[in-house]
Parts: sequence; structure tokens; C-alpha cells
Amino acid sequence: MQTEHQDLKKEFPQLAARMDVLQQSNAHFAKALDEFNVLTAEIEHIERNDATAGESVLEQMKKRRLALKDEIYRMASA
Repeated sequence: MQTEHQDLKKEFPQLAARMDVLQQSNAHFAKALDEFNVLTAEIEHIERNDATAGESVLEQMKKRRLALKDEIYRMASA
């Protein structure tokens, strides 16, 4: 199963500049964004290479990524 790459700055272009500022000035935001990007890369690797990760593991990774996405969006749009 192949999914489209998730790039938050492309998905939320109106918040791209704010995300850049927060990434430099807010350690919590930077950590959340970094974790989101790492999870995205891991998920894409699993999906692209049919790597052996149980469906429940992949599902948990996707849920965590969604929670991070929501948190990042809330922080950037505040």
C-alpha cells in the first residue's frame, strides 16, 4: 500500500512561515515536528518496501503521527 508523502508545510501553506519561526524558537514544537517527520519517514519506508511491521504497529505509528499533526497544527495556528 502506497500513500502520499505528508509534508506539513505543503499541506498547510498558510502556516509555513509560522512553523519555521516556531521550529527555531519553541523546543516543544521543534521536537513534535521532528518526531512527525521521523514517523512519516518510517511509515513510508514500511509501506514502500513492504517491510515486516505488524499491522497493529503500523496503525499505532499512524495514530501517533496524526496526534502530532493535530498538535503541530494547533500550535502553529494559535
